Amino acid sequence: MRTEPNERWVPLAPESLPEDPFAAFELWYGEAEKVMREPEAICIATADAGGQPRARMVLLRVRDGHGFCFFTNYTSRKGHDLEENPKASILWYAEPLGRQVRIEGVVEQLSEADSDAYFDSRPRGHQLGAHVSEQSALIGSRDELEARIGEVERRFEGIEVTRPPHWGGYRLVPSYFEFWQHRTDRLHDRVIFEPTASGGWSKVRIQP
Repeated sequence: MRTEPNERWVPLAPESLPEDPFAAFELWYGEAEKVMREPEAICIATADAGGQPRARMVLLRVRDGHGFCFFTNYTSRKGHDLEENPKASILWYAEPLGRQVRIEGVVEQLSEADSDAYFDSRPRGHQLGAHVSEQSALIGSRDELEARIGEVERRFEGIEVTRPPHWGGYRLVPSYFEFWQHRTDRLHDRVIFEPTASGGWSKVRIQP
């Protein structure tokens, strides 16, 4: 294996990753938590029925053996995209480690119970904000938004803030993982996982 004496990046060999890509992601995520301020930040890319792609940063709130979950307004642009074309791609980037993971798959809405549970765990200000914003809709000024905040605060004064029906979670169910490790001279290491007919995952190296 070719390595430069002064290379800062750790080489990535397929055998260094677990056979389960979910476990492999958890391994890298745990290492990133030690050196990153906000390792939960991900880019989620969607596309509408016409194929127009859109990407934005969101927070990865749930990671388990079923998929990767984020929460948003269902009436937002990403919500409309996912209604028309329920597929997406996640890009997770760990700059201090020279790593990224790309995950592709279908997207499904979480159950109301799961969305309620996460909503109840949010700070009160975040809960109020979910009622205030008609995400992605036009608004005339910041003053209009501030006025809405006041209205919502008065509505929920002294009581718990309930989850608005237009807000909740999505789960991306993966059908593809790519683990990418930065190397010198742009000869990066790339390992992909894809599902097999037997229900497991294949794991192979691809070229930079």
